Amino acid sequence: ASLGIVSLSRTKAIAAANDRYPEDAFRQKDEKEAIKLLYGRTAEPSDKVKLDAPEIAENGAVVPISVSTTLTEVTSIAFVVPENPNVLAAYYRIPPGTMPNVANRLKMAKTTNVTVIVEAGGKLYSATKEVKVTVGGCGG
Repeated sequence: ASLGIVSLSRTKAIAAANDRYPEDAFRQKDEKEAIKLLYGRTAEPSDKVKLDAPEIAENGAVVPISVSTTLTEVTSIAFVVPENPNVLAAYYRIPPGTMPNVANRLKMAKTTNVTVIVEAGGKLYSATKEVKVTVGGCGG
């Protein structure tokens, strides 16, 4: 019975730590403003962040994308798509002890660079890749 209580307490602690939804950042139309609201600073490109995305997406409504990193102490991962109506496409808080690998399918309005930002050890790291969209996603 105590195991259930410990498990429930841990679940509540994780949920409380993730309560702060970055609503203002998700509403932004400008890439720099979204990143500023989310993190308060800019990221530096890093070869320790691996962004996997197709060179050509045949359907912008479902673009497979993933990120992995060898960085330690990862606390969050965000995907930014500058040509989308809302540039912050996804944001993940990474609990301690979790492998910092994320995969998703993003909706993309048109061809653009996709940037992933990884927060690790109090610093921001990024990787960017251009994805060419042949059929519209966000706008049609």
